[in-house]
Amino acid sequence: MSDSHRKAISLGITGGIACGKSEVGRILGEMGFAVCDADRVAHDLMEKGKPVFQQIIHHFGDDVLTEDGRISRSDLGKMVFEEPSRLQLLNMLVHPAVRQELEKWMAVQKKENRPSAVLLPLLFESGMDDLNWDVVVCVSSAEPSVFQRLEKRGLSPEEAEQRVLSQMPLAEKESRADVVINNLGTLGELELAVRETVKAIMLER
Repeated sequence: MSDSHRKAISLGITGGIACGKSEVGRILGEMGFAVCDADRVAHDLMEKGKPVFQQIIHHFGDDVLTEDGRISRSDLGKMVFEEPSRLQLLNMLVHPAVRQELEKWMAVQKKENRPSAVLLPLLFESGMDDLNWDVVVCVSSAEPSVFQRLEKRGLSPEEAEQRVLSQMPLAEKESRADVVINNLGTLGELELAVRETVKAIMLER
């Protein structure tokens, strides 16, 4: 996709939990985009010894640590998704550091004139909709499919519902995004939708 290399656009990819953002990221990567997963950035920042790690232990205690002294994301997840105020606190500790890393990463892609995409589930909730995006894309899916995927990830129906309810309603994300990609069919259909969306974005620029 030579066109994408000529126009170094920056896409913010958001959407509901288990709607297919990672698949969209994979497809964009195959199309020549540099792709950054904000969740992975957050996980790196929570590694043992890093400032965010220290802050989390300070606020949440040693209960969230594994035997080898790392943060257990599943234990931390259970703790914060049961209590909205804890989730809010965790986000306040993690989001500013994630934002800083994303800004640096995006600046490098722009300098190298590479089209880029950041997978950012909480793009609106975290206030990162004001980053330097050319286009914000919302990946959407049907609720039964979402719950099916979360079940496959090992979450109980109650846990799945907690995760879905902890995010901004999908309809609101769709209305605030510039473009919506509906992931309602096969992977092949999703790939076609992503390619068509990028083509349309490029034509407008």
